[in-house]
Amino acid sequence: MYIPNFSALRWRYRCVRALGLALGLLAISCNHAPKTAVRKVSEDRFSAATPRDRYADDLGRFLAGLPARTGSPFGELEKQPAWIEHRRVLDRAWSRIDEDSLPAMSAFQKRELCAAPIVKAPVFYPFSGPDALMVTVFFPDNPVYVMVGLEPAGTLPPPRQIERRNLDDYLARIRATVASELGRSFFVTRQMDRQLRGQVVDGLFLPILELLVRSHHTILGFRYVRLDDAGQVIERPAGYKAPGKIGNKGLEIDFRRDDDQSVHKLLYFSVNLSDQRLRENQPFLAFLATLKGTATLLKATSYMVHKQEFSIIRERVLSGSVAVLQDDSGIPYRFFAAAPWTVQLYGAYLRPYGSFRWLQQADLRKAYLSSTPKPLTFRIGYGYGKIPSNLLFARKPA
Repeated sequence: MYIPNFSALRWRYRCVRALGLALGLLAISCNHAPKTAVRKVSEDRFSAATPRDRYADDLGRFLAGLPARTGSPFGELEKQPAWIEHRRVLDRAWSRIDEDSLPAMSAFQKRELCAAPIVKAPVFYPFSGPDALMVTVFFPDNPVYVMVGLEPAGTLPPPRQIERRNLDDYLARIRATVASELGRSFFVTRQMDRQLRGQVVDGLFLPILELLVRSHHTILGFRYVRLDDAGQVIERPAGYKAPGKIGNKGLEIDFRRDDDQSVHKLLYFSVNLSDQRLRENQPFLAFLATLKGTATLLKATSYMVHKQEFSIIRERVLSGSVAVLQDDSGIPYRFFAAAPWTVQLYGAYLRPYGSFRWLQQADLRKAYLSSTPKPLTFRIGYGYGKIPSNLLFARKPA
């Protein structure tokens, strides 16, 4: 079997630099800008491009069941029966949401989430796991996405490491890492604990790549990052070991949306968001202090921000956001019931599903009954398909 020289490939990829790319090309109205009318955002602390390296895109396409581009080190592997079956299964899984859920979500975004302050805002997505899909569907034009979860960031395996594996078993387990997202719209915490801490992959990097490339994005480059003592994003070695128990290790990924060629940046940090750990984590608190004017997404959070022991992150979201889109597992309704927030409800709210049913919000139930919620034409969140879905969109005045 031909074994590519991974070091030479990476050197060649890094030499092919895309000069003059500006982060955050975005639409300025509800409709996406024409391909010839992409607008650049102003320079800011997130505007520096990551090192350009196509390997992340090649690997993401291979794992997502998409055909290799010319020059990919995975072209030969994709001729094997295991990958052909992998592609067939993923095509079928993606066709269900490509034809139903995602078009409905995109229509919702164009209708409800397209005001200028929102599309220009950095997006904050705490308790995200690797869910790069939903955040880019609901906020497709935003220049920067900051995702935070408990799970490790992970690394990219070289081609030789993948070639040595039993592809039937490996690709089946790779499919399992995103099955819940494709089938239910969220990642199940206990499944992530079994899959994304070294059992299948060593973190969230690979599922993030899979979701981005499969949802019509091209990965331009990446770097491994962490937060320094002042809360600034700095580069780190892939195998960096934090001197203490808090490392704030993460990823920075630049990607391009295929339809309009706009360029965006995604950051993921592995951070414990409980009050006890955040009080000890001054670098992350310093980073959050500079992350103002965000559009925040909260979905399938295990109702963490309902708890007193997550009051710090709850208050940071309320004080730092210009808008919050969430299901009922997000911030309790009472925090949005008064000025400066304006609230729009969608779908129907009965009660939380399953083991969370004791967290029913009487005031949210009353708000649904006493107002006229807008319809929700897709399912999302806990109880997917078993109870009605709900969303709340809260905004501050411009």
